[in-house]
Amino acid sequence: MSTEAHPKPAHTRGEETPALLTETIGATLARTVEAHGDRTALIDAAARREWRYSEFHRDVRAVAAGLLRLGVSVGDRVGLWSPNRFEWVLTQYAAAEIGAVLVNLNPAYRQNEIEYALQQSGTSVVLAAESFKDSAYASMLEQARPRCPELREVVLFGSPGWDALCADASAEELERVSAIAASLSPDDPINIQYTSGTTGFPKGATLSHRNIGNNGYLVGELLNYTADDRICLPVPFYHCFGMVMGNLAATSHGAAMVIPAPAFDPRATLDAVAEYRCTSLYGVPTMFIAELDLLDDGLDIDLSSLRTGIMAGSPCPEYVMRQVVDRMHMREVSICYGMTETSPVSTQTRVDDPLELRVTTVGRVGPHLEIKIVDPGTGETSGRGETGELCTRGYSVMTGYWNEPEKTAEAIDADGWMHTGDLADMDDNGYVRITGRIKDMVIRGGENIYPREIEEFLYTHPDILDAQVIGVPDEKYGEELMAWVRLRDTAAEFTADDLREFATGKIARHKIPRYVHVVEEFPMTVTGKVRKVAMRDEAASILEQLR
Repeated sequence: MSTEAHPKPAHTRGEETPALLTETIGATLARTVEAHGDRTALIDAAARREWRYSEFHRDVRAVAAGLLRLGVSVGDRVGLWSPNRFEWVLTQYAAAEIGAVLVNLNPAYRQNEIEYALQQSGTSVVLAAESFKDSAYASMLEQARPRCPELREVVLFGSPGWDALCADASAEELERVSAIAASLSPDDPINIQYTSGTTGFPKGATLSHRNIGNNGYLVGELLNYTADDRICLPVPFYHCFGMVMGNLAATSHGAAMVIPAPAFDPRATLDAVAEYRCTSLYGVPTMFIAELDLLDDGLDIDLSSLRTGIMAGSPCPEYVMRQVVDRMHMREVSICYGMTETSPVSTQTRVDDPLELRVTTVGRVGPHLEIKIVDPGTGETSGRGETGELCTRGYSVMTGYWNEPEKTAEAIDADGWMHTGDLADMDDNGYVRITGRIKDMVIRGGENIYPREIEEFLYTHPDILDAQVIGVPDEKYGEELMAWVRLRDTAAEFTADDLREFATGKIARHKIPRYVHVVEEFPMTVTGKVRKVAMRDEAASILEQLR
């Protein structure tokens, strides 16, 4: 009989306190307004506008009434296509107030992507900025109409249509808003966020009030948020980082949401922190690196109000974290890990964790959640210190992929565990370290990019016979994309410039591969599968020669 000790299972549960919220997002906001009505709720630095909670609630309910006038009913999908601006936040809460399902549309979407999201979700009303950078949203939506038969209304921010939508509501309209809000369940779906799929097309992760309302609240609890906090949010609202970890964390605690600029601008971000005395700052590592570069260049700015914040989206280099703590006064900065399908945060470092743990791990499981690490082949729970697939279970797991029950069943098993596709290990104290990705996902500057989606697009190029996309190391973004292509005419030439010209305007800019490598064959296994590990190894040598 063997006396060898088995390692402790890599399975742990979070704290049972504080209690989960058992109400809708609208009900949570109403409680906050009652307690903190005179506190600052929202600041849009670019628009030079500010709302107290009582004013914010008034305008949210006005937009909700306006949506009802447009014929929006409980469960209808309302698309939101815009960079970060105050209208985004008003619409987020207005949709929740009347049970509409908010469909987050990435500001970087191009024509193919916006049409797919609108079609797949069955969106009937879109609220949008007229344009942003080189994207003309108004004309793109007009072009999409013939292929999106359920789309019946488009309202552009700043237009007469928007002014009419958010005009003062009548007493009868507000009574109707209140009646609908009171009829909603916390388990109702409230949000669809599209995640790129490894099989080509994005999937719509569908999230409820219970999912995202609690995740925002509990993330804020672990950061010790109170009504005295002001959260600077340069991270995008279309993603959970902005709208859940930012907005919902703020409104569940009476804290202020501060929008420094429509898109990330390091100087505007630091200026907003200083001007509005923000206590918390969010960002992916590349954002913090850009902000630190300004300090290196001699920018003299008072960041002493900062206490905490969140760094997430990709692994944080140790030297960056140490500078953020020391030079930006963020001594309680937290690292979060998760995915859209889990609302998003599953693990988080605590504000009193040693810096070493905040640099080398993604923390431990959040309250009211379970995590485990399993052998990807057998599904058996791994031991502490052993590498396997990270799985999450609890209130945060999505209701499913919109209208895709088969894909939902592939991701969430019969026992309710969400399989993340990420490889990880867990130490004896429950701290998790992410070691790799099963699904070949590339994280470029905090953006999750799935090669399969880009490969499907590359197949539409008339000269490309076959394509494989991999992530390669990059000092600025963490990873960049490299496309390996087989051409129909082996004598032809094909460069990164050729690919960029073909892809511009068709897929989002951050999904266009920076590097192109033309080959006659891909490295293959004996069973005929492409060996992306070998491709990455060779790519490292190719890039070394280019430097």
